[in-house]
Amino acid sequence: MQPVERAEYEGVDYAWVMQTTFVVTILVGAPAAALLSTLVTLETWGARAAFAVRVGAPIWFVTAVAVALYARRAEAGDGSSGSDADASAERDADADAGDAEPESTEPTDEQTDEGEKID
Repeated sequence: MQPVERAEYEGVDYAWVMQTTFVVTILVGAPAAALLSTLVTLETWGARAAFAVRVGAPIWFVTAVAVALYARRAEAGDGSSGSDADASAERDADADAGDAEPESTEPTDEQTDEGEKID
C-alpha cells in the first residue's frame, strides 16, 4: 500500500484557518446572534434575515481575524511538530516503517558488478 502523501506548509495553513473559523463561528457566533435577537423586535422574515446578516457578518469577520492571528502567532494547523529537525526525523521514520524488505544495492550471486550474469 502506498503511504499517504503529506503536505509541507510554510507559514499559515489557510485551510485550517477557514475550517476553524467556520466551527468557532457556529459554536460561538450562533448563540451570540440568538441572544442579540432577543433585544430587538423582528416581525417579518425579511427583518430577521437582515438582522442575521448585520449581526452574523461582523461575528464571522472578527472570528476569522482572531483565528488567522492565532495561526500566524502559534503556527497552528501547519502540520509541523515543532522544529524542522523533528519533522525531518518523523518523515525518515515513516519512510523506514513503510519498507517491508530493505532493498540491497549489493550484486547478487548471479550478477557481477557490471550487471552480467555468471554462468
